[in-house]
Amino acid sequence: MKVGRGDARDQEFHDFVSARRAGLVRTATLLTGGDAHTAEDLVQTTLTRLYVAWPSFRAARNPDGYLRRALVNCLVDEHRRPWRRVERSTAVTPDVEAPAAGDEPEAAGEVRRALRELPPRMRAAVVFRYFYELDIAETADALGCSTGTVKSQTARGLDRLRAALDRSVTGAVI
Repeated sequence: MKVGRGDARDQEFHDFVSARRAGLVRTATLLTGGDAHTAEDLVQTTLTRLYVAWPSFRAARNPDGYLRRALVNCLVDEHRRPWRRVERSTAVTPDVEAPAAGDEPEAAGEVRRALRELPPRMRAAVVFRYFYELDIAETADALGCSTGTVKSQTARGLDRLRAALDRSVTGAVI
């Protein structure tokens, strides 16, 4: 049986997804502040867009940077959806099941909740800089912004994280 050009592309994309999907889900989970369902949706949307732009991805000078930028763009697009503006986040989420004992260390849960409070691009800057240890230039490339913006976004993001984590430790409500 002869393998056509489209079949080869599909197989290449399939191999890529098999190799990278788990890492994408981990990154998306951090970018969504621990929301596993939104992370799965984000990865699905990113992979769909990546499939459409597969020739551009393959020609990219920095495929990892291309992939990170695609993920962040999908995250930002997700937060622009009208229903996101209608719903308001609250400090207490009664409709979310609390993790069972032993599922997640308490500190990790607090960090995820604090991350969730950050705006998407600020959260992405913090995640890429401090969870993935990208340098400022790589983070700027992933976010499609200047290095100065990365510096200011990470500084503000860290300030907000400290404040949120202090509130969770002291139990103060602002």
